[in-house]
Amino acid sequence: MALEIERRFLVQGDAWRVGAVGERYRQGYLSVDPARTVRVRVVGDQAWLTLKSQISAASRHEFEYVIPRADADAMMDAMCPMVVDKIRYKIVYQGFTWEVDEFFGDNAGLVLAEIELPDEATVFETPAWIGTEVTQDGRFTNAYLSTHPYTRWPKE
Repeated sequence: MALEIERRFLVQGDAWRVGAVGERYRQGYLSVDPARTVRVRVVGDQAWLTLKSQISAASRHEFEYVIPRADADAMMDAMCPMVVDKIRYKIVYQGFTWEVDEFFGDNAGLVLAEIELPDEATVFETPAWIGTEVTQDGRFTNAYLSTHPYTRWPKE
């Protein structure tokens, strides 16, 4: 069984952009229930169907399958009312790969960083551009953002 362990953080400033190269991601959700999330993702000419079930705020069972790009586009058009649009940058720091997501559309202005870990107790150093941890805050999951876009959140 596949297991994903990741922690999420807000990103501060633009220092992370130095040397970062990104790729555009489009993803829609067939189910946003944290107990069983079903996502369609398109990156370039490739597409995947991903099923996740929550174990804890940082851990999930994850199953991912390659699907035809045309099927992914049809699913997003017919079944996903909100598609998350972002560029994902991969940045290596102190032996770990950080994925920085810069969101567009209704989630514009949000920049999140994720780090995947071998287990929840793994110790790691954070780059200077890492801000507040939001792993425990379900609003910062892509599934939540697909139905509750960041630009519509009340300003604090």
